[in-house]
Parts: sequence; C-alpha cells; structure tokens
Amino acid sequence: MEFAIFPIDKGEHVSQYVKEVVEMIDGLPCKSQLTPMGTIVECDTMEECLTVISKANAILEKAAGRIYCSATFDNKPGEKNQMEHKMKAVRG
Repeated sequence: MEFAIFPIDKGEHVSQYVKEVVEMIDGLPCKSQLTPMGTIVECDTMEECLTVISKANAILEKAAGRIYCSATFDNKPGEKNQMEHKMKAVRG
C-alpha cells in the first residue's frame, strides 16, 4: 500500500504532524519506505493495511480538525517482499 495522510487545517508546513505518523509506522513489524509524496507499507493482509491507515488517522485527529488521506493498494495475497521484488524487476 502507498498512502499519504496529513492535516489540511494546519497551514503550509505539516511535517511535525506527519512525523508522528511515520514514527508509528516505524514501530510496526512491517516493511515501510518513506517517500517525498507518501509512505509505502508492505502488510500481509488488507486488514493490516487498513489498520495502519486507521492508526495514522487517530494520531492526526488529536491535533487536526480536517485530515486528507489517499491510498493505493496492490494486493497480491500470499506473496512476501513485493517492494523489494518490484524494484529488482525494474532495476535488474
């Protein structure tokens, strides 16, 4: 899953809020990669992906009155290490 989530009522600079979400993700037992436009998280199930988004939203709800979230899913049940596999397939 790749997703982006941030408060839209806190002005132009929201990194302090996003940092809390990233710290939560870093504490999870799944692979993740922060990018300039969002975060990629590799979970075993769709339920786990949705739980990550729910936890991220709960963190931001503490400080924000309005939250933006977008998510993209590539679901390949039973497969592991797809982040790494896809990069190797493209880069050789």
